[in-house]
Amino acid sequence: MDGEFDHVIVGAGSAGSALAWRLSEDPRLRILVLEAGGSDRRLFVQMPLGYGKLFYDPAVNWMYRAEPDPGLGGTADHWPRGRILGGSSAINAMVWVRGHPGDYDDWREAGAAGWGWDDVLPDFRALEDNEAGADAWRGRGGPLFISSNRGLVHPLVEPWIAACEALGIPRNPDFNGARQEGAGIYQMTIRGGRRNSAARAFLRPAMRRGNVTVLTGAQAMRVLIEDGQARGVEYRRRGRVQVVRAGNVILAGGAVNSPQLLMLSGIGPGADLQALGLPVVIDNPHVGRHLRDHQGLNYTWRMKVPTLNDTLGSWVGRMTAGARWLLTGGGPLSLSINHGGGFFRTDPAMARPNMQLYMQAFSTLIPRDGERPVLNPDPWSGFSIGLSNCRPRAEGAITLTSPDPFAPPRITVNAYSHDADVAEMLSAVKMLRRIAATAPLAALIAEELRPGPAVQADADLIADFRARSGTVYHPSCSARMGADRGTSVVDPRLRVHGVGRLMVADASVFPTLPGGNTNAPAILTGWRAGGFLRDGA
Repeated sequence: MDGEFDHVIVGAGSAGSALAWRLSEDPRLRILVLEAGGSDRRLFVQMPLGYGKLFYDPAVNWMYRAEPDPGLGGTADHWPRGRILGGSSAINAMVWVRGHPGDYDDWREAGAAGWGWDDVLPDFRALEDNEAGADAWRGRGGPLFISSNRGLVHPLVEPWIAACEALGIPRNPDFNGARQEGAGIYQMTIRGGRRNSAARAFLRPAMRRGNVTVLTGAQAMRVLIEDGQARGVEYRRRGRVQVVRAGNVILAGGAVNSPQLLMLSGIGPGADLQALGLPVVIDNPHVGRHLRDHQGLNYTWRMKVPTLNDTLGSWVGRMTAGARWLLTGGGPLSLSINHGGGFFRTDPAMARPNMQLYMQAFSTLIPRDGERPVLNPDPWSGFSIGLSNCRPRAEGAITLTSPDPFAPPRITVNAYSHDADVAEMLSAVKMLRRIAATAPLAALIAEELRPGPAVQADADLIADFRARSGTVYHPSCSARMGADRGTSVVDPRLRVHGVGRLMVADASVFPTLPGGNTNAPAILTGWRAGGFLRDGA
């Protein structure tokens, strides 16, 4: 591509979109965004509950497959990642959870100076436009509208919350407020019955300012590094390899793609790069390492009362819901599958919750080829409670399999490879049954379907969650941030150690995995990266 830019952003996902918005506020800057995927103007992207149709769609999804994992009973887990404007925010479940304040204080203590809770809270409030209104924690007037999600939640949400409350999990009106622990209704990145992805909230408004150029179908191949400085990006678009030069290069491809691109550019474990015939620009063994992700599974029951299965379980029901959504932006298709949820501690002595809950008036036990059957639920009144661990200790890695930039990297998860992760999950799945057995929810349940009442012994419960667990799509920490090049990949201003004019701004830089959904902290990272660059980082 002819001409130079002040900044080239690789990736138009959650972080990259927020970064483009922040930079574009300065009309003097010329910004280019390279996105390997295509447009987000697709029906099932815009329809909140349509994301099940995107789960196995290579048109919008990188469709990664992790290595077979002994901790998951040998399963090679499916890893969907957004390959589209908006990135994974265009195909996710839209839950807006920032994480526990202590998570950010952990980042500061790990060497990420300026990333403690008191440092990041003002940025969260600045980027948010929360429907619930502004207070000491929430923001109002920012570019990202966040729905309070209280108008159309399923009637089963209230008995769910009441059962949790009876077990000592307090009712919580705002998981992003004064405390995270408790059960309640999730806030969502949904606006007017449509998905409010990072592309919709940040990138498209930035493009209207006139100083942001977005190239779709443009896959980065390597960063051009000359004399210790990033000078541009080589990419392929429409079958042609092209080069763009820029004052700064910012990688925002996420926890899989950003370390992959660093390694393809010669930044990573030196011996591994040499073995593939790649030049070694910076020998840093931490690139691609320390990968962390939340693991989760569902317990499922047949109910005595109607659920969304009854609403969407027939063609007539789906067509009625579709017509309602198209005409009014309302109805069940205007929501996420996760109406409610919560956070709890498996040990009261813990300082913060270590488990996350997802309440779904829905079940999808019957598999269907080529999709996650969110729009085709089971033919009975099903109800599920999902669960994921907040701070697993297990670490995996992103590594190259080839010097070919179009070959997928190797994803090694090592799920449940730490004994403490196994012990926590065992306690947590027992809590799911306690919730289901507690009034008023218990009176509405007909029977447990999965894993089923025969699974009772600890060994059987462990075998079950190993067999049925999988990613909850929060990979992070694979190019982690820290002050010391000997232990990290980027510094607290997100600059790659040892290379000038090169930054990483996405979930890969998290020093540790936050306790909660990672879309909010990824957006925060892109937002703050824009501030650093405008301040002269």
